[in-house]
Amino acid sequence: MPKVSWEAPFCGEGNSCFRIGTDNNGNAYIARNGEEDRYLTDSIEALRTLIQDIKAGKADHLL
Repeated sequence: MPKVSWEAPFCGEGNSCFRIGTDNNGNAYIARNGEEDRYLTDSIEALRTLIQDIKAGKADHLL
């Protein structure tokens, strides 16, 4: 498992807590709080684009 520096959890309502992390190789990680060994990973740029698109409302149809 890579050495990931995790940020503090981001929590919504209930138990919807997620963590975002990065490693020294330019990769970004998303995991449920407490399940950091089961993560989704991609480049930091891909994570940046995902967050910007969500903020712009491009995922609102999923709500």
